Amino acid sequence: MIRGLYGVLGVIGKLPPNLLRKYILNRIGCRDDAVVIGPALGEDSAVINLDDKHLIIHSDPITGAVEYLGWLAVHIASNDIAVSGARPRWLLPIYFFTEDTSIEFIDNITRQVDEAAKEVGAMIVGGHSEFTPGLPRPIISMTASGLVDKDKYISTGGAQAGDIVIMTKYAGLEGTAILASDFREILIKKGVSAGELDKSRELIKQISVVREASLLSDYQYVTSMHDPTEGGLIGGLTEIAYASNKSIIIYEDKVNVLPQTLKYSRLLNIDYLKFISSGVLIATVPPKYIDDAVKLLEKNNIVVSQIGHVESYKGYLLKLIRRDGGVEEYTDVYVTDEIMRLWGKGNSY
Repeated sequence: MIRGLYGVLGVIGKLPPNLLRKYILNRIGCRDDAVVIGPALGEDSAVINLDDKHLIIHSDPITGAVEYLGWLAVHIASNDIAVSGARPRWLLPIYFFTEDTSIEFIDNITRQVDEAAKEVGAMIVGGHSEFTPGLPRPIISMTASGLVDKDKYISTGGAQAGDIVIMTKYAGLEGTAILASDFREILIKKGVSAGELDKSRELIKQISVVREASLLSDYQYVTSMHDPTEGGLIGGLTEIAYASNKSIIIYEDKVNVLPQTLKYSRLLNIDYLKFISSGVLIATVPPKYIDDAVKLLEKNNIVVSQIGHVESYKGYLLKLIRRDGGVEEYTDVYVTDEIMRLWGKGNSY
């Protein structure tokens, strides 16, 4: 499926919105009145009404990384539970192994899943595993779920005009770790030292946003939160804007980014604002709460920056003001991830 889409449409990764609307979002079986939020562009989790609580459910496949497959599977799925105001509680992994996957690899990946689940306080309650014929590399599809009080639920589409947009940590955080691991030999050939790449790989340990999302939701400082995965910071922001029917203005010079992220982006000719950024939390905060929200995060040693604001819909989802003064407007919620694009090139440079 991925290779077919790349060949026909020139994309890899998520299905574009036109295909989602035509083949996915309008084919949902029987409607259930208990479903508060079902399949929708911009919303990553399903929300099920359980009287005084909401059940939050999210599924995510990990297809673009290998070395930290289990660790990523748990934390990325758990992040999407946390940004809804819930705590991740139950996990169901589906393991797709290649026909030649070694027992050592299975041992390593399942150990990662176990350790990451313990870190977020969740239990593996089911799932599936198989050796899959014709698979180019192992894949995990993870489903996570949790409960939240109905009055504390936070949706991606809750952003309001006038809100301040904040982000935690550094843009392209996960993508930088993936590049340092899965594109290691290419970067070494381009002059990056093995020692620097080893340090960059360790950024994968910072991909959870459960802690900061829980802090902000507990104090009810935010109108929306989002974990920018595929499509990076720009993709995450367009999803908030689309779900909220708002326009967002962002200033690149206010976005925190690590030097190695900029370096690898330059060497591989990719945009760090458009590659996978798990570990970053995007949130929209009413002006009356912004000082308290920032102080709360800083008090807990969480890097935070104010990168823009929300306006009523202006005909675009996102306006990005680049460091050099250039202006980019995004009207489509779909943003192709730069690392997926690299995979589509077959590691050919």
